[in-house]
Amino acid sequence: MALTNFAALQPQDKLFWSKSTFEAARDLMFVNKFLGDGTSAIIQHITDATQDEKGTKVIMNLVADLVGDGIVGDNMREGFEEELKAYWEEIDIDLISNAVRSKGKVADQKSVIMFRREARDKLSNWLAQRIDELAILTLSGIAYTYNTNGSLRRSSAFSDLAFASSVSAPSAKRYLVWDGSNLVHGDNSTMTSAGVPKYKMVVDAIAYAKDHHIRPVISGGKEYFVLMVKPGTLAAMKMDPLWQNAITRAGSPGDTNPWFTGATITVDGAVIQESNKVFSTKGAASGAKWGAGGVVDGSRSLLLGAQALGFADINQANGEAWAEEAFNYSTQKGISLDRFIGFKKPRFYSVYDESVEDFGVLAIDHYLP
Repeated sequence: MALTNFAALQPQDKLFWSKSTFEAARDLMFVNKFLGDGTSAIIQHITDATQDEKGTKVIMNLVADLVGDGIVGDNMREGFEEELKAYWEEIDIDLISNAVRSKGKVADQKSVIMFRREARDKLSNWLAQRIDELAILTLSGIAYTYNTNGSLRRSSAFSDLAFASSVSAPSAKRYLVWDGSNLVHGDNSTMTSAGVPKYKMVVDAIAYAKDHHIRPVISGGKEYFVLMVKPGTLAAMKMDPLWQNAITRAGSPGDTNPWFTGATITVDGAVIQESNKVFSTKGAASGAKWGAGGVVDGSRSLLLGAQALGFADINQANGEAWAEEAFNYSTQKGISLDRFIGFKKPRFYSVYDESVEDFGVLAIDHYLP
């Protein structure tokens, strides 16, 4: 005898639940406000793969500034064109997934719908949290074997992700340490408790980024960088009299770009964004922190310009990301969500630094009270 299962999902239903779950995840993601599909975005969001003779790839294009002086007067232009130095990064992608299962028999259609909604809420929150963590670890140049508080991940498969091997430490001229008075060459083994973050650290970081031609993002015709800091970093800067004075002079941010949303303040071209996911050593074991003997707690603040990170996020057709399964003679319901993603912090040869450097991110290590 054929039985009718009103709880079974049709393809269009799967597509709905898959799409609504990821939309909910995007709303929860801290990094969502920095996503954009163009080369002017802080995080370039790539949703389509590129096909070539070698197969499917996800490509992030980088275009460096022109550096020549051009032609003057009526001198020949033809044959003296400056070559556009185009760079590209290939982003590896992998499948990230999680699943939930109900505790007992689903009695009717209403409870099925309620379980799906509960699953959507929990899975979307899980996906948002993990995307945020992977994005910040990649920007920070910290391996996926760590949590963002410096502790080791336990029972995690993230180190097996196809793009985990692409995580690279900050490049030499995109890595600085704040010693309490000045930004110095990056080496957090020299850090002491004197390196309390101050307003001068922000001003000097902006100047350094401009001197080293890190490309800012544009809003309303003005240039900005985004500075990601931990709440403790922001709290320390608020105690600095120079910071307090700067607040009285700071202009109110506009609303033409989403990265102003939730910003604490915008000063000297830096849009300050705080997040507890910014990397620190607070959870690291004694001896594995920073400073002499590895006992000094610190944080890695991130100054971000255009194309600081590439985020591959490949859509799956027909709701394939959402799957349901029955267990234990159909008395239990299981739901799985997966997403093809990949991250890459792009690098290029900087003609100004005459070395291969991170394209759009400056890492700044400092003491964290």
